[in-house]
Amino acid sequence: MVKLSVGSEDVEDIANWQARYLKTSPNPAHYTRMFPKRAEEILRGGSIYWVVKGAIRVRQRIVDIRQEQDSEGRDMCALIFDPELVRTYAKPKRPFQGWRYLKPEDAPRDLKSGEAALDIPPDLDTALKNAGVW
Repeated sequence: MVKLSVGSEDVEDIANWQARYLKTSPNPAHYTRMFPKRAEEILRGGSIYWVVKGAIRVRQRIVDIRQEQDSEGRDMCALIFDPELVRTYAKPKRPFQGWRYLKPEDAPRDLKSGEAALDIPPDLDTALKNAGVW
C-alpha cells in the first residue's frame, strides 16, 4: 500500500508521531474508512509506503488489519504497523486521496544498512541516478 503522510516534513516527523503513539499502544496504527479488499495478501508480508514531500521515502510492515468502530459507531479500518521504519530510495509520487495498492515491482527498494538517507528533492535524486552519479 502507499499513503501520503500529510503534514510530515520528513521521515523524522513520522518517527516522532509514532513514538508518541507508542506511549499508549504496543504498535503504531492508522485509521481509515475503507477496508482493503486485498487484506489477506497484504498480511503476507506487505508494507505501507509513506509519501513525504512528493516522494515515497519510508515503509513499514503491516502486521494486522482490523475492522473497528469509531466513537460514533461507524465502521473503520485499523492498519497496525511494525514500529520499525525502513527507509527507501526516494521515488516521486504525485498527491492522491486515501491509500492505493502498490505493485511490488513499483515499490522503491530499501536503503541498505549504512547508506545515507538523504532527503533531497525526488527530481534531483532521479537525475543523479540517471546520470550514473548515484
